[in-house]
Amino acid sequence: MSRVLLCGATGLVGREVLRIALADPAVTQVVAPTRRPLPAHPGLLNPVVDFEQLPADAAWWRADAAICALGTTRRDAGSAAAFRRVDFDYVLAFARLARAGGARAFALTSSLGADATSRYFYLRTKGEVEQAVQALGYPSLTVVRPSLIGGERERRRALEHLGMRLLQVLAPCVPRRWRIVPAERIAHALLRSALDAAPGRTVISSEQLQSPDMTGGKVRGES
Repeated sequence: MSRVLLCGATGLVGREVLRIALADPAVTQVVAPTRRPLPAHPGLLNPVVDFEQLPADAAWWRADAAICALGTTRRDAGSAAAFRRVDFDYVLAFARLARAGGARAFALTSSLGADATSRYFYLRTKGEVEQAVQALGYPSLTVVRPSLIGGERERRRALEHLGMRLLQVLAPCVPRRWRIVPAERIAHALLRSALDAAPGRTVISSEQLQSPDMTGGKVRGES
């Protein structure tokens, strides 16, 4: 039985992780710090926080595993600096405090093409945060790298929505690694990886996320 920390519970993937985790008998409690309150649930502890000033001494950081589904876009954030603040600084702060609280497994939502040496700011930031989290020394680290994420966001992103519509039409002709990945599949991969806590670093690619196994059972990736 595990106590799981979840960052990004109000986002597209995070909402699915929360839903699945609260229904999983292997999870004793989900601790989901958010900026605005979530609907109450007997298995949920929901500290309302300011991500600029996370309370490092809070008792609720004590957990067995942590999952990060936090992320934005440069357009939504308003600037490159604001994007990096969320996707690098907030993510790393959460990972660092979860590790200090005793979490031994960490599952991170990244991106297809994440690379710390990329010339593209988005992909470079994703690659850099992967490296920074790995340096924290989690005994188990899983990085999930989806392509475009399928599902209904609270706030629709016009270009992303157009891209999904186009990819849905062209799906039979699109390589598996570029196909839309339903948010539910990503959520299953994150939760199962956090609970299974395979030793070392595992990367789950967008192509692997297309597998039916991602809706249950053991998750397999690349070490």
